[in-house]
Order: sequence, then structure tokens, then C-alpha cells
Amino acid sequence: MFTLAHLSDPHLPMPQARVLDLLGKRATGYYNWWRNRVQLHRPEALAGVVADIKAQKPDHIALTGDLVNISLPDEFARASTWLEGLGTPEQVTVIPGNHDVYVATLWREGLGRWGAYMAGDGQPPATDFEVFPTLRRRGPVALVGLNSGLPKPPLLATGTLGDAQIAAAEKLLGELGREGLCRVVMIHHPPLTTESRFKRLTDAAAFQAMIRRVGCEIVLHGHNHRSEVARIAGPQGAVPVVGVTSASAAPGSKYGRARYHLIGIEREAAGWRIAVGIRALKADATGCEPDGRLVFNSGLPAALAA
Repeated sequence: MFTLAHLSDPHLPMPQARVLDLLGKRATGYYNWWRNRVQLHRPEALAGVVADIKAQKPDHIALTGDLVNISLPDEFARASTWLEGLGTPEQVTVIPGNHDVYVATLWREGLGRWGAYMAGDGQPPATDFEVFPTLRRRGPVALVGLNSGLPKPPLLATGTLGDAQIAAAEKLLGELGREGLCRVVMIHHPPLTTESRFKRLTDAAAFQAMIRRVGCEIVLHGHNHRSEVARIAGPQGAVPVVGVTSASAAPGSKYGRARYHLIGIEREAAGWRIAVGIRALKADATGCEPDGRLVFNSGLPAALAA
């Protein structure tokens, strides 16, 4: 069995910023962090989740964005150090979230610091957004990374893939499907048409149409800070779309306690068996404990077990 740990939205602690750094959209985000979000996202919760991931020793780690908050250069530097503590670029795959592109930032001062964690197999560290979709093969699993993060106006947390990225993803997923690999799509925004217009993926309908044509085995996302499951019709049956709670959510927050998902993937006669174990932060924040389980078989509807 191949095991994949999925975490998202760690929202690492915000550094103090200079007034000149807070022009435009960053000002409202900075104020909101210190007024509200600093109590929702706690470093001790994230430390407990990371400790548990390391204790479980997964084969790979998938991180679906929002490492930072308002895209300050110091935030990217701190996140780079944190990523090094989580694992090497060979052990961890990262895609951006909307907070990672909160405003337009020079690549070398921003996402470029994590370029090795975003690059596909055999590729140098990513140097721009053109790198997406990315492909990493790990055992029987093909991790396809998408970028839905684009700088947006104030008060909007929407995401967009764009026609070119969707078309490239369709070609890639078709090829991987013919190879018989378990295709895991990583995206930050939930690719659903029912989301709030202020937080939605603007081209979710186009993404869903693509999945209906070529399929995949599972879609992993973050953004909503909740563990949740939906489905998109695929050529071999329903494709599970699984979101995860923020990995730094405080126990008493509106999101509930921090969680991550430990996903077991194994081949079976009819296709693939994918078991998603939900692991939630313990009361003492020293690690995590089981908090539910989802089992998906070969793209068919999920069976929920306690």
C-alpha cells in the first residue's frame, strides 16, 4: 500500500510588517490576521499535526497551499524554512493557494523560494507559473499539481485555472490513465460550482467537464478549512473530491480542531482502493488521533465507515 499524507492551509504565523509593506490589499489582510485569524491558526496545533505525520511515516506528503497569509517576502522566507523541516522536495509536493499569491510578488522573493517543492520530476526548481500542471510519480501514484491561485482584488478569495492549464491537465491525465496509474489531482480551491462567489473557483464548470471526459482517481483540495467530500462524474464512475481542515486550526475555532488526511492507496482487481483516514489533533496537541474514515473503490461512490 502507498500512503499519502494530505494537509493544507497551515497559515504560518504572520511576521510584523512595515507600513510600506502594507499598501493596497495587504493592509486589510494584515489587520484581519491580528484582529481575528491569529486566534484561528495556532502554531502549536500545526506542530502537533506535523509531529503525527512524521510518526506515521507516509510515502509522500501533499500540501495544497496557503502556507502564508498576505504574501510578504518575510513570510515566504519563514515558510521555506518550515518546509525544510517538513521534508525534502522529493518527499513533499506543494501547490500554491490564494494567500500565497495574495498580491503580485517577484517570483524570486515569493514562490520561487519553494520552487523545488513545486517542480515536476526531473525538472529544475520552478521559475514561474508556467510550470503548472506538474507531474510527480511516486510508486503507483501520479501526483498532478494545478495552480488556481491568482492575485485578486480586495475581499475576493476566488481562484482561476485558465483554459491553457485545464487543456494541459486533460492531456496529461489522459496519458496517465492509459498507463494505469492512480491519478491524484492537487488543487487549492474546491472545483465545485456550489461554492460562494467570493471564494469559488471561477472555472469550476470547465474543470468538471474535463474530469468527465478523462477522469482521475481522486481530487484533493484545501481552501475551505474543513474536511469534506463531494463527487464529480467521471468516465468510470464518480470521482471523489476531498477537502481537508486547516492543519493549524485551533481546537476551539469555527473550523474545529486541526486535521490532516492519511490516504492509503492500493491496486485491486477492479481498479483502485483509496482509504482516507481523517486524523485530528489531540487535546494536548502532541499528535493526532483517528477521526473517521472514507473508502473509495475504483472511482465508485464512497462507502463511509466510522
